[in-house]
Amino acid sequence: MPLFPEQCRAARGLLNWTQEQLAVTAGVSRSTIKDFECHRHALHRSSEDLLIRAFEDRGVELLFEGKEGFGVRLSPLDAAKAS
Repeated sequence: MPLFPEQCRAARGLLNWTQEQLAVTAGVSRSTIKDFECHRHALHRSSEDLLIRAFEDRGVELLFEGKEGFGVRLSPLDAAKAS
């Protein structure tokens, strides 16, 4: 499933990450993230995979289907650790 710009911003928010922190963690440039989140361009598949892996490795689940639409959430195990 493709990563949406809104999901990327929301996932960074859950982790309290800046674009720079995501870029370093995922191994992509900050301008790639900035341009993607501002709808300036789509991600290359390899960059998208790196961003998704960075989020999932930190416990963020990307939600793609359902009656509420797409979104993000912390995985139940990670959310339990935080409380």
